[in-house]
Amino acid sequence: MMIGLIATVLGACGNAQAPAVLEEPAGDGQTSPAGQEVPLDYAEGFSLTQMEDGCTLITISDGGRFLVVPEGAKVPDDVEEGTAVVEQPVEQIYLAATAVMDMFTSIGGLDAIRLSGTKEDGWYIPEAREAMASGAIVYAGKYNMPDYERILREGCSLAVESTMIYHAPEVKEKLEALGIPVLVDRSSYEPHPLGRTEWVKLYGALLGREEEAEAVFQKQKEALRSVEQEEPTGKTVAFFYITSAGSVSVRRSGDYVPKMIQLAGGTYIFSDLGDDSAASSVNMQMEEFYARAKDADYLIYNSTIDGELHTREALLQKSPLLAEFPAFSEGRVFCTTQNLYQESMKTGEFVRDVHRMLTMERGAETAEERAEETSGERAEETTDEAFTYLFPME
Repeated sequence: MMIGLIATVLGACGNAQAPAVLEEPAGDGQTSPAGQEVPLDYAEGFSLTQMEDGCTLITISDGGRFLVVPEGAKVPDDVEEGTAVVEQPVEQIYLAATAVMDMFTSIGGLDAIRLSGTKEDGWYIPEAREAMASGAIVYAGKYNMPDYERILREGCSLAVESTMIYHAPEVKEKLEALGIPVLVDRSSYEPHPLGRTEWVKLYGALLGREEEAEAVFQKQKEALRSVEQEEPTGKTVAFFYITSAGSVSVRRSGDYVPKMIQLAGGTYIFSDLGDDSAASSVNMQMEEFYARAKDADYLIYNSTIDGELHTREALLQKSPLLAEFPAFSEGRVFCTTQNLYQESMKTGEFVRDVHRMLTMERGAETAEERAEETSGERAEETTDEAFTYLFPME
């Protein structure tokens, strides 16, 4: 009977059109005269409104509206049309937005997730891997091919999708037709790197963990504050990875990675790649990359696509031309950890890592090595400065 019901609903929704995607917050001021908006520091893609009855209204820049009702409270009678009602405790979530997993784990909300759009071996967050290995979280299909039967059987109360769902709008509409609200995470569209991290407050409101969300956000804010008052270093940085075809993928100038480099006191070497495309990166041939980036003071290899490289020799195997870069021959080559993109709650710490890279003493590549060159109180200070999401290639 359940399979028959699913088939009927899916057939009815098969020709549905994708909803329009708005670029500005859709708040229209009609929530309630008693509503009080929660102030946000950086995020522009969502708003939180605390209602007098204890509910929280979440408004997202794609037009999505979600009324979060506290456990045991009565659902208001005057919920505006088009607003999805989500009753706490929010459980059995289908999570297809990988960047959101770190937000849930950071506020102790992993138990709210039951279904994953990523397989166990696709996670670089230890808590997610362990939960899937134990069966606490199960795979329910990719964002564009979800297992509707399993999602229904598990009693899913909410689907959290990335903006990739806009490429499969029929999936969003089918989930909603089955009575499952779909929240599209747009944190990747935030203009400020910490705006991405501040989306943790949205998920804190969703789970009733506002205090935990505020605490973890403040930690990243403090990490950024520790370096943002520093003078620019004048050092240039090339951030890249080499594709299987031998071309070089670099981030566009307006992407959040170049912005983090700037916040760290550096200058992104490709300042003219513009922001006129929906794509966050652009490919170029190695010869062009060499011509434009050969004088960069530092090279950072992006390992999140094809894995970490721990030696310059391993990087050289991808392209012998890299040996011609002064930064390469002089040892100013770093690699990101592979979990960088999934750990969205570490923005401030990554900025701090880049700042340490830009200001470290020549030849002192690790905190331990710097500590060996000092003594007493200074040694104790430097041992706390180990890199978290960057490491120097040997």
